[in-house]
Amino acid sequence: MDHDLALIVGLVLIILSIPSIIAAFSDGHAPRVAAFTIIAGGALLVWAISSKPGGYTISDVPDTFVRVVARYLP
Repeated sequence: MDHDLALIVGLVLIILSIPSIIAAFSDGHAPRVAAFTIIAGGALLVWAISSKPGGYTISDVPDTFVRVVARYLP
């Protein structure tokens, strides 16, 4: 897995776990699956940022997202 893909997958995992956290708290349950998803997404983010020479900036994220989507969609 390359750095760009890991960054985007990590961000998508974190963003998609937010509704799960809200639903778990509103039902009175512990957000176990959402917590695991956030940990996995955070690990992917940390790996992508630390292993890419020069790292990423906030302004690099939209361009990276478009490049990754364009690479994997026909």
